Parts: sequence; C-alpha cells; structure tokens
Amino acid sequence: MGRWTQYDEDAYRLPEGMKRIGYDADSSRYYFQDTDGSFWRGPEGSELGELTRVAELPSHIAGGGALEHDDLEAAPTHSNGYQLLGADPNSTMAHKPRININASAYRTLFPFFLIIAVVLLLVWRLVLSPGLSAREPCPPETQPYFVEPGDSCWDISKAHGITLDKLQTLNPKLQCDPLMPGSTVCLPQNI
Repeated sequence: MGRWTQYDEDAYRLPEGMKRIGYDADSSRYYFQDTDGSFWRGPEGSELGELTRVAELPSHIAGGGALEHDDLEAAPTHSNGYQLLGADPNSTMAHKPRININASAYRTLFPFFLIIAVVLLLVWRLVLSPGLSAREPCPPETQPYFVEPGDSCWDISKAHGITLDKLQTLNPKLQCDPLMPGSTVCLPQNI
C-alpha cells in the first residue's frame, strides 16, 4: 500500500455524513447522498470538488439499488472529524483539503543540517577560537598559568616576580599583544 493512500479514501475527502452513491458515465459525474437524504452532484470529469445540490438522481443510479446497499465506489460507513453540511438547499459546498504538515519530510533534511552544524563548529574551533586548540604542555621545570580576562604579559611577569624577557624565553610562541583569556603561559616553579 502506498504512503499517501489515506488521502484517496472518501472518509478523508468528504464532509461528515456525505456518502458517494454512484457514478453517471454519460455526464462523467459522481453523485453523493447526505445524512438528511438530500442528493449532491460533483463537478463534471472530477471525482471531488464543488458539490451542487440536485433534486433527483439519474434513473440508472436511483433504480440501480445503490441506495439500499453499499456500492463498490461508496464511501466507508465510518466518518470522523468532518464539518456538517449547510442547511441552505441552494448552497454549493466546496471541498477544502486539510493541511497536514508531515514531520517526516524534515527527517530527510536532518543529515544535511547535521553536516552543516559540524562544519560550522569546526570552523569556529579552528579559525575563530585558536586558543581552544590543543595546548602544548609546559616543560618539567615550569608550571602552567591560565590567562584570565584582563591579564597582560606585564601583569603576569610582575605578579610572579620574573622579568618580561624571562617570560618570553619560557614561552617562545607567546604573543603579548593579543593575549587570549584561557591560553596557557609557562612560569617557573620556584616562585
């Protein structure tokens, strides 16, 4: 059975209480009956669409016994969630399809969005935040110091009692101008 077969059933497409009772091949029209016994005619050449109330059925549909028992084309005996027909006998009734947002359609796009998210995270990690990349361990005779917001090379060397030149020799790759918070600076242990 196909995925969208429930949309082809009369119980889904017709209003509550409406039942398909026959088809007139001469005029290419379907005929329907309401719960109050009134008859309705569909548009020419179309299974469903705007229904128009008619006074009587063509003779071959009315005399064919389609009203006494279920026809092969008749709607199922159950009907759920449809609006009642209007009381005006001259009114026309237009079929309004239900809007059904199918969440499974987004499931096919999920791997695509996941790949985009991973690529964006990698770009952020490698380009925008190089301070978060793998840190080189400090030599054995030194201890690590994690830079906090507002720290500068001058403040760190002064607070730990070493000269700025000694700090530069212990950390040859250290750039003092853009000192990033969270980066590691190696300091002597005997302080």
